[in-house]
Parts: sequence; C-alpha cells; structure tokens
Amino acid sequence: MFEQRTRVDSRRQRAGALAGMLALALLLLARKPVTDLLPAERQTVDTVKPQVCVHTLLENEVEEASILRSLELAREMGASAIVQFFPWAYVERERGRYDWGLTDRIARHAERQGLRIIARLGLMPDWARDGKTETLNHLTEDLFPAFADYAAAFAKHYAGVVDHLIIWNEPNLSFEWGYQPVDAARYVGLLKASYARIKAANPQAVILAGALAPTLEPRGSAMGLSDLEFLQDMYDLGAGSYFDVLAIHSYGFREPPEAEPGRDRLNFRRGELLREIMRANGDGHKPATITESGWNDHPRWAQAVRPPQRTAYTLRAFEFAGRNWDWLENLCLWALRFPADVHSYPDNSTLVSADFLEKPIYFALQDYARGWARSERPWLPPPKAKA
Repeated sequence: MFEQRTRVDSRRQRAGALAGMLALALLLLARKPVTDLLPAERQTVDTVKPQVCVHTLLENEVEEASILRSLELAREMGASAIVQFFPWAYVERERGRYDWGLTDRIARHAERQGLRIIARLGLMPDWARDGKTETLNHLTEDLFPAFADYAAAFAKHYAGVVDHLIIWNEPNLSFEWGYQPVDAARYVGLLKASYARIKAANPQAVILAGALAPTLEPRGSAMGLSDLEFLQDMYDLGAGSYFDVLAIHSYGFREPPEAEPGRDRLNFRRGELLREIMRANGDGHKPATITESGWNDHPRWAQAVRPPQRTAYTLRAFEFAGRNWDWLENLCLWALRFPADVHSYPDNSTLVSADFLEKPIYFALQDYARGWARSERPWLPPPKAKA
C-alpha cells in the first residue's frame, strides 16, 4: 500500500511538474519579442539640465517590459544618462564564450530611449573563482588579463552605443576585492591591463577610473582606505596614464549640499577634495563624473534626512554643481528603482518604487530637469475657467 501511494504521488508530482513547465512555456511564448517592445523611432530626452543622470539596476530584471519601463521613466524624468552595471559573470559564463543576450537587451532599450550609457564592469564569473573564494569580486593579479579580455570584448561589441566604461567598483574598499587588503597598486595594475586593450577595441572609448567610495578609513584598516589617500596612491603609481575620467561616489548623508568639505568629514562636496588631488597631479584637464550620489529619507536610518529635505537637498545639489563645478560631466543619483523591495533603508534611496510608482522626489526632479514650473506639468488637466 505504501509503495502504491508512493507511485501515485510520484506520478502526480511528475504531472504537476509537466503542467508547470507547459505553463511556463506558454508564458514565454506569449511574451512580446524585443522588436515589438522597442519604440518605432529613437526617442529624445527632453532636458535643460544635461548633468542629470540616474543609476539603474536592470541586470537583475526578469521581465523585459520592466527594463523598458524603467528606462522610459529615466527619459521622462529628463535624465540624459544612466549608470548601469554589466556583470562579467553574466556574460562570460564559460571562458572565451560571450553571451550578450541580457546586455544587448538593456543596451538596445537604453539607446532607443535616447539615453547615454555609462557602463560599470565587474563581478567575476564562477570559472574565474576556481574554488578560491566564496565571493564574486575576489579578483587577483593572475586574472587581470581575463578581465581585460572581457572589457575589450565589451568595448568592441558596443562601440558607438556604450563608449563610457567604469573599471571595477569602489576599489578603496576591501569588500570590493573579496575582502583582500586594499592595495592601490592592484587597482592600477587592473587599469593598466584594461586600458590599452579597450582602446584597441574601440578608440572612442572613454575609460573611467575609481568610482571611489567616500570613507574615512585610515591606512591599515581592514575595511578600506580613505578615497583621498587612495587616489593619491594611484597617482604615485602612474595611474594618470590609464584613465580619461575620474568616477566619484559622493553622498550627502545628513548634511546639506552646500556644507563645506573636509578631510575628516563625509558630505556632498567631498568631490572637491578629490578634484584638488587631480589638479595637483597634473590631471586638471580631465573631467570627473559623480556616478553615485544622493540622500536617503528612511525614518529609522541614522544617516537619513526627512523626505522634504531629501528633495530640497537633491535639487540644490544639482544647482550647486551646475554653478561651481565646470569639471563635472554628470551627477548620477543612486538609484532610479530596485527590481524588488529590500525592505530596509536602501528602499528610501530610490526615485521610483519597485512596482513603478513615482515618488514625490521623482516629480520634483522632472520639473527641474525639464524646466517645468509646478503649474506646467502636462499630465495634469487644465484649470477650470472661473465662473
């Protein structure tokens, strides 16, 4: 009897699995192909503030329609550019074999929306880890040529579509090296290995270095190293020859955007101190881009501000940068939206909820970027004539 019930249960399980697979197949067949989702004509970003830029996180989206809607929202807000991660681990799952399916989808939609893409490259594939570590960013010197192969292949594949490439992420934090000790020489070695390969693959490529994390960690810390000290170490090691633009992460935390910078404090204007280091090392002619910035308005996070402050500080940050930083190409906010809520304070850094509801800060930025007065929002009905 027991064996009979087991066989019946097994058949039911197989039937249920088959039904589930059939339902999934039908769902996939019902999806619109990419050509149907793309707009018939290339869209144009309507903006009077071209510095406005947002960080997107489309690499983990399941539905192509979600990628499209996210990029539509970026364009409709008036952002001229996006920062988007293109993980090495997603493209080269087998060494030497590149699958551009997901990345093509993102790049194609962004290009059709009229958005310039600043691509961040990183995250090791499983074959590169070779059992050495549980993390996906424990990059060692022997793997620099393999990363450079991917970076060059990416640059060639997207030449003319994605020409701005960030090499790695926050290299002054040990977490971003799989908890290896922070070492500027390692990062400069990665830049050097990648620079010539990328330029050979796409001579028009613009290589961004750094994406330095704002931190006050002292030398010898297990967590990282001050972005100011790390940048000077990079220059001492000759990094100036291997990048075209410096990428900066500069958050406001609890201070207003006009607050004075200082080596012992973290605020929005910390980028000015990095800029001084660039000038002191003969790189004053190079621009910089803030690839992550913004404020958070979570009610229970110690580094958050109130929602009205977040909106006001963000708009004032763009105004301050526009008036004072002629060296800044883009100011990119973290982040447009997450594919799913994380149910913690990071959710309060987004401009749009996971279910595509625009937050008040989104509309305020839209007014600013597109030059609209509050009374000129085109989605509102015209005021009724007075009797």
